[in-house]
Amino acid sequence: MKILEAYILKRVFQMFLTALLPVLGIVWTTQVLVRINLVTDTGQSIGSFMTLATLILPTILPIVLPFALVIGITQTLSTMNNDSELTVVDAAGASRSILIRPIVALSLALSVFSFGVDNFVEPQVRREVRQMIASAYADLLSSMVDEKSFRKLQDGVYVQVTTRGKGRSLEGLFVADTRDPAVEMIYYSRRGAIDESGTSLIMQDGEVHRKVANGNVSIIRFDSYAFDLSDLSEQKGQAKLSANDRDLAFLINPDPEDPYYKKDPAEFRAELHSRFIEWSFPLAYGMIALVVAGRARSQRQARVHPMVTAMVASFAARWASFYAANSVGLSGAFVVMMYAVPLVTIVVCACLLRRERRFGFSSRINGVVQSVSEQIAGRLPFRSAGSP
Repeated sequence: MKILEAYILKRVFQMFLTALLPVLGIVWTTQVLVRINLVTDTGQSIGSFMTLATLILPTILPIVLPFALVIGITQTLSTMNNDSELTVVDAAGASRSILIRPIVALSLALSVFSFGVDNFVEPQVRREVRQMIASAYADLLSSMVDEKSFRKLQDGVYVQVTTRGKGRSLEGLFVADTRDPAVEMIYYSRRGAIDESGTSLIMQDGEVHRKVANGNVSIIRFDSYAFDLSDLSEQKGQAKLSANDRDLAFLINPDPEDPYYKKDPAEFRAELHSRFIEWSFPLAYGMIALVVAGRARSQRQARVHPMVTAMVASFAARWASFYAANSVGLSGAFVVMMYAVPLVTIVVCACLLRRERRFGFSSRINGVVQSVSEQIAGRLPFRSAGSP
């Protein structure tokens, strides 16, 4: 690799990491906060929560990585253009391959990395996350019921006990069940216990108040009553595995008797094709960024920043891919669309690079954007250092 190619590769990679880490951190934080109820609802330790947070990271990396690459390429090339480095390269008569080769090489490397994460790392960590959550909820009652405090087991179900005895015994039980909008159930009992499976409350010497929609209330006393909450246990610790939790071998040859496959085979088919094509998006986005920002530009012409143009094109390609994947069950033509979106993008960009052309917003749109920017700047309560 030539010195100039190594220089460009280094700068693009550094800017890629600079863009990747903050964006990845933000997306990762939002995904982790969604799972905070694992600690608040099931009493898991902070160590378990951090393990879960770490396992979530590989599931969001393939989505964030291509967009960080677009930012890294466009920002680096724009900076080089502003510093007249691209102009010097062109004036020196250097081939455009000096600029293209390192960026395409980085895009290909990230595509290979994305393929490995998508097909080998992500399914495994997704299964571990599912199993971890299922295990946390398997003995839900024994981990959630605290003395003299109302605890929400799920939407519409609240439990409170006066005293927790030895083992699984309880005293002073109160249970409110409003899951059925037509009937409200309130349970009281003097004594009770959590069964060995951890999915039922065995209440003794109590009564249940049943209130129907018209306001009538009936009271029934009981000597013993079992309140079933097995639906909170994630099928007694068995994780529910969807299509994106399965490995590549299963997607290629799915078990026809698998209950989740029988429920929605189109989802598994869409996931299989996604695994075969998702890896190409870093290369496609890298080509888009090259076409948009890969040539020297005059600083005097009104234009939208190359990053904006590249991001708009990248988001459009990603949206089209998601739309096709979600519509595979409607028609087989959407499978073709899934492959066509990134492949056509790569071919079109390669042709534009070969002809030394670029795409972007028209001069009219550029002029409108520039005019709006100047009007906004003129209304701001401050001026630049050189303005009167």
